[in-house]
Amino acid sequence: MPKKLYRHGSRLKVVQKNKTDIEYRVVENSWMAKLAAWKLGAVSVAFVLGKTIYLFNVTKDEFLQNKTWVRHELCHVRQFKQYGFIPFIARYLLQSIRHGYYNNKYEKEAREAEKEI
Repeated sequence: MPKKLYRHGSRLKVVQKNKTDIEYRVVENSWMAKLAAWKLGAVSVAFVLGKTIYLFNVTKDEFLQNKTWVRHELCHVRQFKQYGFIPFIARYLLQSIRHGYYNNKYEKEAREAEKEI
């Protein structure tokens, strides 16, 4: 079933059939996302902690127009919800240490989510 993405003020909501609606917050000009961009050597970054997507060097409107990128980051928000805040951070870091960023299973899952319709 197709997903609907829509904005409501500063919140982003995704609607999926047969799943719970989940609301997310998008924050621009984040120092945490800036740090992630520096670490990754990226020009712009979206970085998720819990229910919040932090952006650096991209506006909220630009981010929301990029449905592939939105699906990727929403996957991370769902992962936080599934595992819990601290447990997910621990799992994510352990995966990154063992397998590297690109081969981290949570990043692989998020890249697969990019392809969803």
